[in-house]
Amino acid sequence: MPQFTSGRVLRDALRGQAGRITGSALLSTGHQAGEAMVPVVIGLVVDRAVGTGSSSELLAWLAVLGAVFVTLSFSFRFGARLGERAAEQAGHLLRVRLTDRVLDAHGGADTGRLPGTLASVATSDAGRVGMVALALPLGIAGILGLVVGAVALLRVSLPLGLLVLLGTPLMMGLAHLLGRPLQRRSEVEQDRIAHTAGLAADMVGGLRVLKGIGAERAAAERYRLSSRAALTATVHAARAKSWHDGTLLAVNGLFLAIVALVGGRLAADGDISVGALIAAVGMAQYLIGPLSMLVWVNGELAQGRGSAVRIAEVLSSPPAVGGGAPLPGPVTGRLTVRGLTHGGLRDLDLDVPAGQLVGVVAADPAHAEALVDLLGREREPDSGAITLDGHDLSTLDPEAVRGALLVAAHDADLFEGTLRDNVLSPAADALPLPQQRTGDTTAPPSPTSSPEQPPTAASNTSPAAELLATALAASGADEVAATLPGGVDGVLAERGRSLSGGQRQRVALARALAADAPVLVLHEPTTAVDAVTELRIVHGVRRLREGRTTVVITTSPALLAAADTVHFVADGALTASGTHEQLVREHTGYRTTVLA
Repeated sequence: MPQFTSGRVLRDALRGQAGRITGSALLSTGHQAGEAMVPVVIGLVVDRAVGTGSSSELLAWLAVLGAVFVTLSFSFRFGARLGERAAEQAGHLLRVRLTDRVLDAHGGADTGRLPGTLASVATSDAGRVGMVALALPLGIAGILGLVVGAVALLRVSLPLGLLVLLGTPLMMGLAHLLGRPLQRRSEVEQDRIAHTAGLAADMVGGLRVLKGIGAERAAAERYRLSSRAALTATVHAARAKSWHDGTLLAVNGLFLAIVALVGGRLAADGDISVGALIAAVGMAQYLIGPLSMLVWVNGELAQGRGSAVRIAEVLSSPPAVGGGAPLPGPVTGRLTVRGLTHGGLRDLDLDVPAGQLVGVVAADPAHAEALVDLLGREREPDSGAITLDGHDLSTLDPEAVRGALLVAAHDADLFEGTLRDNVLSPAADALPLPQQRTGDTTAPPSPTSSPEQPPTAASNTSPAAELLATALAASGADEVAATLPGGVDGVLAERGRSLSGGQRQRVALARALAADAPVLVLHEPTTAVDAVTELRIVHGVRRLREGRTTVVITTSPALLAAADTVHFVADGALTASGTHEQLVREHTGYRTTVLA
């Protein structure tokens, strides 16, 4: 993965919006120049028209003043539009880049980070970095506006112009120094907020589990403490920002008072005219605008730099797994594990012949989780190798591996949408039907009918519809479809919360079966269903996956009884292999694990 720094994140964000930023800077500079010219033109009106009593001069200068107002109004309108567009587009592109990194097949972005933390980085932090694309042209316009004002003052009075030209760099340096504490406070604030958002997302996602184990109070207390820490960090950041803005405004006010005082003294001594004095005072008032703008710009830059640091950390996250070579095909499905060591597993050896249904029983659930992670290419093993048809998975492109070796995790999530969309992939119409591959000519039952009803014509409408019906029937999820108002087009709530645990498990299994991968790994697919439904699922999976490699990591006797071979893993190593009946009869540890 390429390495990112906060500076690179900012440069890339600004470089992508260079055209809009340039246009916004030019137009905003035109607006500031027009604002600076207003008091100058008014001073000229007083000296050349009002003082002389010339009506023609008065009309001419009023026309000039009107043109200045039209120009600055036009420049402000379209300059702000370009700047806002640049900010929104820069933030959007950063969110896309962060999403691509999080979804990268090699993983790693979520290591040590809660989902809410990543969401906060992709929203709040990306938005703050995007705002730099608006702050930059306004900052440029503010500086050039000060230059225009200084040049105008130089023409009115050399001492006034020099005062502004020498004082402005000092003001800018002071603003930069005052912005450093704000940047540090902003980084802490965003970290706390992101952590709290992650806790909130986890609590909502696991609310049923928390209630089931009676841990609501502990979870709420944990969130309360995190929320209080986030509030404290936000207050500190707000305090730093108010101190930053207030101090700079006070210094700016003092600076402008000095400018006005010097101009008044020059007018009293007769060194400048009345019109020049009016122009000088008006210019001093005008300078409040660009100086206040620079205060805001400095604050946005400080917060943007802090957010860029957090974005760079996510983008530079080391990949969880390596590999990039294409997967040679076709895949027969022969899976081999040799000397695998990771997360409690030690020197594990497994052989899964192509086309067989193989069960794996782990005495320790943590060892089963570790094996699932390794087979799904979520982590690299500490040592050892997993091969598919003789090819080491660590050398292959993870995305290609997951297409051939699909791991259906025990806690797979469903998505908000229809049942059909949760089960079928967008390319389902192009997939061959499992019954066409295996030679099974029996049409699957309709997903909206009960198992006792005969098949309907709905299964013949399209390959996708037949694939859906087949997967639903094999997983027992056709009964779920029958309970929904719209059948397979019934809408599920976010994460499938409108379904029971067993219903969600069956829909997730249907999705895995519909993918029809050459190798399918199922992790405890029936823990939340009743015994009758489980038996139906066992027969459905066995029939649908006939001739395809299927690995079931489970302690379910019903699933294990249907397996061709069962491997028993105890203390992280392979302890025994055989059929379910043999192991129950001959191995005490296996019998205790499965039948206890």
